[in-house]
Amino acid sequence: MTDIQRFAIDGLALLRPKVHGDDRGYFFEAFRQDVFEREVAPGVVFVQDNQSLSRQVGTVRGLHFQLAPRAQAKLVRVLRGAILDVAVDIRPDSPSFGQHIAVRLSAEDKNQLYVPAGFAHGFCTLEPDSEIHYKTSDFYSPEHDRGLAWDDPALGIEWGVSPADAILSERDRRHPRLTDLSL
Repeated sequence: MTDIQRFAIDGLALLRPKVHGDDRGYFFEAFRQDVFEREVAPGVVFVQDNQSLSRQVGTVRGLHFQLAPRAQAKLVRVLRGAILDVAVDIRPDSPSFGQHIAVRLSAEDKNQLYVPAGFAHGFCTLEPDSEIHYKTSDFYSPEHDRGLAWDDPALGIEWGVSPADAILSERDRRHPRLTDLSL
């Protein structure tokens, strides 16, 4: 069974799996569609799995999202290392528009963050060679793919790395601020 933590921002959830361990190692259910639909997000079905490796501490990926009708929900977990995982509410009619949550995810804790459609998502690596796996509820669509500036002061995200030390792709350096988003 998985313990589910909810946040003040509606829709987000932290899933903490029940890990069964002994001197051989451990076992846990990383994902069960029936439990996920019943307890976390009814009607959400995942269709694509993605995996990324970030070699250096301070690597920032994001903040990424896809526009409707190809908006994606995500279920994120760390296979190796640790990250600060961030989700920003960009649902235009949401009372928490522009607010975010940030949680530490690690291979050690095995927790997963559920990020509904309508959120920008990103992370910063806290350990070298961090490997991330995430499920998405829709396929990648280049024409719907967008981003939000990770360092937008209006968001107030404490990434744990200075802008001068953050390692970003050129694409992620060019994302607009929240006030300039076209949703």
